[in-house]
Amino acid sequence: MELLLTRYQDLFFEAGCDEAGRGCLAGPVFAAAVILPVEFNHPLLNDSKQMKPADRDELRKVIEQEAICYAVASVDNEEIDRINILKASFKAMHLALEKLSKAPEYILVDGNRFTPYGGVPHACIVQGDGKYASIAAASVLAKTYRDEYMQQLHLSYPHFGWDSNMGYPTKQHRDAIREFGETPYHRKSFRLLPEQLELDF
Repeated sequence: MELLLTRYQDLFFEAGCDEAGRGCLAGPVFAAAVILPVEFNHPLLNDSKQMKPADRDELRKVIEQEAICYAVASVDNEEIDRINILKASFKAMHLALEKLSKAPEYILVDGNRFTPYGGVPHACIVQGDGKYASIAAASVLAKTYRDEYMQQLHLSYPHFGWDSNMGYPTKQHRDAIREFGETPYHRKSFRLLPEQLELDF
C-alpha cells in the first residue's frame, strides 16, 4: 500500500479533521483533529474503516505519541436530533479544533462540505482519509474513541449489540429496537426501523 500524502499545502500549519458515527442510529458523533509532524507516516495508516481493529488500536498509540497535538470531541444524540447530523458533525470537528494545544493555520476535512472554523482556511477532500495522513490519523482517533464509548454503553444496554455494531443499523440492532424499544441514546430524528417509511392512512 502506498504511503499517504503528508501535506496538502506547504505554507501553513495544517490540521486534519474527520468524524465517526455519522450513520449510526444511536450514540454521539465523534470527531478528531490532528496536527502531525511533516515527516510522519506509517505503513498501516489508512482510512480507519479499511483497517483491522487491532491495527487501529496500535496506530492510535503511535498517533497520540508522535502527533504535534491532537484532540477528540463529541456531540451527543440529543444535540444531533436538535440540529441535524451534518451540523453536529461539523460542531464536533470545531470542538476538537478548539481543544488543540496549537492553533491550526490550515484545515483539511474529510468529505465535500464543512462549516468554516474561525477564519482559518480549509480544504474539503472527498475520501481524504484514504489520501492524507493527517485526515487518516483523525479518522483513527475518532473511530477508536467512539468505539470505546459504545462498548461502555453496551454494558448497560447489551441487547443492542453495540459492542460490535457500534450503533450502526445492523439486523441485530434493529431487531432489538423492535423487541425492547428505544433507549435514551437513540437518535429520534433517524429512521430507526425500515417500516417507519410506511405512512398511516
